[in-house]
Amino acid sequence: KRVYYSGDVPITTDNRVPLLSAPPLLRENRVYQADWLLRFYKFSLDEIVTPEAPNLDLEVDPKQGYALRNPQAFPVDINKADYEMILRVPGIGVKSAKKIVSARRFQRITWENLKAFGVASKRTQFFITCPGLAAPRDWDTARLRTQLTSPASRPLETPQLGLFG
Repeated sequence: KRVYYSGDVPITTDNRVPLLSAPPLLRENRVYQADWLLRFYKFSLDEIVTPEAPNLDLEVDPKQGYALRNPQAFPVDINKADYEMILRVPGIGVKSAKKIVSARRFQRITWENLKAFGVASKRTQFFITCPGLAAPRDWDTARLRTQLTSPASRPLETPQLGLFG
């Protein structure tokens, strides 16, 4: 039920191994995100990493990486897409996807509804269409990647906490 990953920090001073002062926390975080996509979002391994890109992208999370590599699948019409496709939209989690599918039986879902459901609107807006949301511009992967990785959207780097100071 639980999986633990840990960034590698060499314990020897062998000069053949690069000396790291701290474990690569961002890489560790990306592995956890990829694991989550495999277990709860019904992604397959070849959708997360490909022969052309065998490593996880450190600039964007694995779900955003999937969306950027598959422009033919986006934007998703939130009022017509099936549950599995809604799960693939960056910024929409399992709970929000279930709320969307359930609520669609009674009304058309608007941008305001999505915000109330708890979707991460800053990420989701680029990958969906719905009433109340400006139509996305033509798909430009480079521009989209820049917007998703702008300094305002990046998480703050925090040092790893230790038990002894």
